[in-house]
This record gives sequence, C-alpha cells and structure tokens, in this order.
Amino acid sequence: MRVVFFSLICCLWCSVQLLAQPTSASDLLNKSIAYHDPAQQWEEWSGTFSVLQETPEKPVSTTKIQMNNATSTFETTSEKNGVVVLRKVAGDSCTYQVNGSTTFSEAQKEKHKLNCERNKLFRNYYTYLYGLPMKLKDPGTIIDPKVRDDQFQGKKCWSIKVTYEATVGEDIWYFYFAQTNYALIGYRFYHEEEKQDGEYILLAQEEEVNGIKMPKIRKWYMNKDDKFLGTDILQKNSK
Repeated sequence: MRVVFFSLICCLWCSVQLLAQPTSASDLLNKSIAYHDPAQQWEEWSGTFSVLQETPEKPVSTTKIQMNNATSTFETTSEKNGVVVLRKVAGDSCTYQVNGSTTFSEAQKEKHKLNCERNKLFRNYYTYLYGLPMKLKDPGTIIDPKVRDDQFQGKKCWSIKVTYEATVGEDIWYFYFAQTNYALIGYRFYHEEEKQDGEYILLAQEEEVNGIKMPKIRKWYMNKDDKFLGTDILQKNSK
C-alpha cells in the first residue's frame, strides 16, 4: 500500500510540474523551442517540404520549399495553369526560372512578378511561419515578459504578446501554447488592435521535418468576423 501511495504522489507531482505556469514569457518560449526543436538545430537547419494551399473559390496550389539556414539559401517551386516558376534567394542574390528556362520576356517578368523583392517576401513569409517559435528569438523581436493564462478557440493555453522594432515590423502578435507540452497551437496578429483587424491562425497536427516539429495543418481566419480564408497543409518530401 505504501508503494502504491508513493507512486500516486509522484504521478500527481509530475502532473503539477507539467501544468505549472512558466515563470516568464522567455521561460515559456524556451520550453516551446525545446519541444519543437529539441536538437537546437534551427540556425543550421536545412530541409525540403511542400505546402498545399486550399483557398475558397480558387484552385488548389502546391509550393515546394527548400531552405538551408546555414547557407542562407531559399527556393520555392510552384505550378499554376501549367506554368512552373522557380524562385531562389542566396544571400542577397535572386534567380528565377519559368518552365526550366532562365530566359523570359518582360511580359513574363510582369505576369509572374519575377523580381528580387518578391523572392525575399516568399523567403521571409515561409521561414517565419515554419520557423516558429524559434523565429521569436530573432533580433528586433520585443516580447512582453508576462505569461497569460488564456484561452484560444475554446482551448486552455498560455499566451504571450510580441511586437517588433519599427525597422522589423509594425504588427501586434499573440502566440498561444499548449499547457500540456508547450507546443505552439496558434497565433493571431493585428495591424491596429483597437479595430480588431488582422487574422488568427489555428494549428493542427504535426509533421517532423529533419528533426523540427512543424504544424501540418494551418487554418486562417479573419479576427473581425471569423471569416475562413484558407488552409495550408504541409507535405513531407522524400528528398
């Protein structure tokens, strides 16, 4: 009986420890990063995956993504209406291909938006979303030290508020973490919070890509009226 009682106490103690609120936003972020990137490899990480994008009243599209954080290279390959467009960023240098050719007309450049600004926009977008929560360690990130005992779409969670230095960004973000394992379960952003504009994103399931736990399903909604905007589905590539 004494052994059973002792085992029960240990189980209860472990549960309390698991559910205990982190002492600060930094503490919570570190625990979440340890969950998503247990080998602490994000800064040197490389991998390939595809994102299937479903948007209401639009054709389904798929974008193949290759990134190598160690060499600062990023590449996307997308197909639409039979046209395959490849974009690559290596440092500050950008290259493009349309149906395998590096020679294209000015009309094609305009139609497919073949410019370095567009390439870098894609790089920043995908590395931010699929690099969370690790990307919250980037320079220019301002993390409110308070951890909130919160709810997100009916789920109990912890949340933190994040803003950015003016040279990085102007949006206000809230990130939501599971109270069982510190996993990131969603986030929302506002351009002007008092107007309740911006969007919120629900994360579901996980896919491990080269040691990083990434969200498999990402659903987008408007903050103001909960309008559904679309779904991103991560698909692992064999290479």
